[in-house]
Amino acid sequence: MKVYTLTGKSGTGKSYQAINLCKEKNIVSIIDDGLFIYKNRVEAGISAKRQKTMAGAIKTALFTLDEHASSVAKRIQELNPSSLLIIGTSDRMTDRIVARLELPQVSERIYIDDITTPEERDIADKQRHMQGKHIIPVPTLQLKRDFAGYFLDPLRIFRGLNVGGKAQFSEKTVVRPTFSYMGEFFISDTVLTDIASCVAGEVKGVVEVIKVYENTAPDNLVVDVSITIGEGSSLWETAMDFQQRLAEVIEYMTAFNVVKVDVEISGIARGIWG
Repeated sequence: MKVYTLTGKSGTGKSYQAINLCKEKNIVSIIDDGLFIYKNRVEAGISAKRQKTMAGAIKTALFTLDEHASSVAKRIQELNPSSLLIIGTSDRMTDRIVARLELPQVSERIYIDDITTPEERDIADKQRHMQGKHIIPVPTLQLKRDFAGYFLDPLRIFRGLNVGGKAQFSEKTVVRPTFSYMGEFFISDTVLTDIASCVAGEVKGVVEVIKVYENTAPDNLVVDVSITIGEGSSLWETAMDFQQRLAEVIEYMTAFNVVKVDVEISGIARGIWG
């Protein structure tokens, strides 16, 4: 395994540049802020950007916890990538990560100042410190479950045209970590009930939402809903349509990870046809 490092001050655009650097040097895997990423897929680790404090984020990025370090090291050994890029704020930091994960010694050190312009680093700094934006070099779909309850924005970068003239893109994800917020992020107890009522108005056959029970857990949301269906409607199809639509809308509007939506038909509304 050939090990590369990319270092630079916090907020200078290292994660943003990582995908381009990997393409240029044919690097197939990345260690970034506690995550092991292999071929655009998160294979192991815990993201430092999920931590509630800056101190917690630093400890996670350095793989301070033995369980975290061992699980990532094991997955790296299993996949045995031919090359690996470690992103850090200094050579000392990346060397500590190499030691914690028991990786081969660094073959090549790359510095963000050598591959970006001052203008690019200035833009990255403003996005980090003024807007609280952090980049993770992974498509948004790969992070949806791990970052439930966070606001994720896909960032598609145009990379030119291939031989057939088709546009090529690389995708990264913009995330706003908890430690960059001005306060706690939470959702009112009445929000899911209101969402369910709005969805009921869009699904043919659903007359009324009687009650919504939920555990409001961002990473493990379970919703139980009781509804009334109009006479003449197909109970099974109406309940399934409502269930699917409700799960989609909750995830879209709240960024919560919906594990399950259970729908109970509590009654039939006579004289109201679906």
